[in-house]
Amino acid sequence: MVQVTAREIAEIVEGEIFGKEDVIVSKASKIEDADPESICFLANTKYENHLYNTQASIVVVDNNFEPKKSIKSTLIKVSSAYLSFAKILEHFFNPYNNLKGIHSKHIAKSAAIGENVYIGANVVIEPDVTIGNNTKILANAFIGKGSSIGQNCVLYAGVSLYHDVKLGNECIIHSGVVIGSDGFGHAPMPDGSYYKIPQVGNVIIEDKVEIGANCTIDRATMGSTIIKKGTKLDNLVQIAHNVELGKNIVIAAQAGVAGSSKIGNNSMIGGQAGIAGHIIIADGSQLAAQSGFSKSITEKNKKYFGSPAMPLTDFFKSFALFKKLPQIEKRLSKLEKNKR
Repeated sequence: MVQVTAREIAEIVEGEIFGKEDVIVSKASKIEDADPESICFLANTKYENHLYNTQASIVVVDNNFEPKKSIKSTLIKVSSAYLSFAKILEHFFNPYNNLKGIHSKHIAKSAAIGENVYIGANVVIEPDVTIGNNTKILANAFIGKGSSIGQNCVLYAGVSLYHDVKLGNECIIHSGVVIGSDGFGHAPMPDGSYYKIPQVGNVIIEDKVEIGANCTIDRATMGSTIIKKGTKLDNLVQIAHNVELGKNIVIAAQAGVAGSSKIGNNSMIGGQAGIAGHIIIADGSQLAAQSGFSKSITEKNKKYFGSPAMPLTDFFKSFALFKKLPQIEKRLSKLEKNKR
C-alpha cells in the first residue's frame, strides 16, 4: 500500500503546504467521497462546498484559492491543481510504476482459482487475481493484477481485464472486450500540448451482466466506473470513465456514454445513441437510435428521439412540419409576390 506525506507530495508538485506537513495518505479519491486516508483536489469552484465537508486529509488547490469557511484538511497550493493532481497520480499511485522482471508462467502463484474452472490456452493471469467456481476463461484472455471474477462466468477468447477490475457472478464477456482501460483524460499545457492524467480508479461490474464483442469499459479516474446487476451491452458500446449504469439497462450497438454520466435503472438505449458527460438519465428512459443527449432527463419512463433529443411525440409533430417545409416555402413566396 502506498503511504505518502504532504511534504513528499508538495516536493513533487512544487506546492506550498497549509496545515500538517506529516499527514499521511494512501489513496486518491473524489472530494465528495474521500475518507481520512485520501488525497483529492479542487480545481472547479462548482465543487467548493464539498471542501468544507470532505474527510480527505490533503486537498490540492490553486494558488489563488482562499477558503470561505474553516476546513479540516491540509491544503497544498499549486499553480494548477488539475495538472498537479495528474502528476501526483502518476508519481505515487500508478500501479505499473515499479514493475520489474519477466514472468515465466501464465498463471501467477498468488492467483486463487476456484473449483471446476476452465482456463484455455495462452491465458495470462497476474498476481492476486481471484476466480470463482465454475468460471470459464477461453484462450488468449488477460486478467490483470488484483482483479476478481465471480462464479459461473464466461470470458470468451481475447478478453482483457486490466488491474483491479471486479466482475460479479454469472457474467458473460464476449471476445475483444477491454475492461479497465484508461479513461480519456488529458490536462492542457501552456505550450498547447496535453499531459496525460493517470486513471487510478477501477471498474465494478455486478452480477448477470453481459457485454458484447469489442465493447470498451474505461476505468474511473478516481473511484469506480459501475455497471449494475442485469445490464446488457450489445457489441461495440463505449462506456467512459466514472459512468454509472443502473440495473437492467439494455444498450444497442455503437452507442456511447461519456464520462461521469449516470443512466437510470431499466433504461433502453438504441444503436448509435450518444450521451454527453456529467448528465443524468432518469429510470425507465427509452432513447431511440442515433439520438443525442446533452442535458439531463428528469422524468421517468419517457421516450426520446432526435439530436438534440426531444420527447418522441414532440419529435413526430416537428418532423411532420419539417417534411412540409418545401411546400410552405413555396406558398410564402407566392404570397409575397402577390403582395407586390
